[in-house]
Amino acid sequence: MSPLLRRGAEESAATADEPAGVAPRRPPAGVLRRERRALLKARELRLRDLGGLLVEMYRRGGFRDDLLAEGCADVVGIDARLAEIDELLQTRRNAPRCECGAPILRRSHFCPNCGRPLPAGAAAAAHGDDTVIEPAPAEDR
Repeated sequence: MSPLLRRGAEESAATADEPAGVAPRRPPAGVLRRERRALLKARELRLRDLGGLLVEMYRRGGFRDDLLAEGCADVVGIDARLAEIDELLQTRRNAPRCECGAPILRRSHFCPNCGRPLPAGAAAAAHGDDTVIEPAPAEDR
């Protein structure tokens, strides 16, 4: 198991000791983005290692399923943590969402994911877009 996955497992074990009914604190967005970058690099390296391992196994004419399964499990674990981080970063924004779960963009009339028409002003009201445009004051000459 990779060191990043071990650290994530240790953190989840530490949060299991918290009393029931207490929501765990979410890490700051900067920490989440930093961890996301590190996980993306680790994922890329792991995928390269898996590719090299597969080519070497092909050259030698023997495949070891246990080695491939272990490497794939690491990549799947990294992908799961990346999905958690993306969800934490998205919920932090409190963006309104469509029925399909996609975030609704400001002033959009249709969902960018499923194409459903949105109620008029739903995105603007949910984003708190209360911009009032007033005419400029008349100049006295």
